[in-house]
Amino acid sequence: QVQLVESGGGLVQAGGSLRLSCAASGSIFSISTMGWYRQAPGNERELVAVVTGGDRTNYVDSVKGRFTISRDNGKNTVYLQMNSLNPEDTAVYYCHMGVVVGGPGVFGDYWGQGIQVTVSS
Repeated sequence: QVQLVESGGGLVQAGGSLRLSCAASGSIFSISTMGWYRQAPGNERELVAVVTGGDRTNYVDSVKGRFTISRDNGKNTVYLQMNSLNPEDTAVYYCHMGVVVGGPGVFGDYWGQGIQVTVSS
């Protein structure tokens, strides 16, 4: 199967920066879309940013101009550079990948375990 492991979260002051990483391992044939979601207490999980296999990106309006998503296909890794953080960005962040497993035609959705990002005012 496939495992996604996130890193890079933590506590930062408002205006600061963090870089999240999510590395996939296992029986990976190829990876299509990679993305980051977040969920704050009492809120539903929301899409933060996504990058397609063709390197097209899309962001939720609240992070445009502050966050940058990127991918390294050789490392099966997706990154989220977060700048100008504010307390409203506080949440558990989850990575997601659409993975073709083992061989062509076997597709699955995989999630990381979640990583806490806390922004203090």
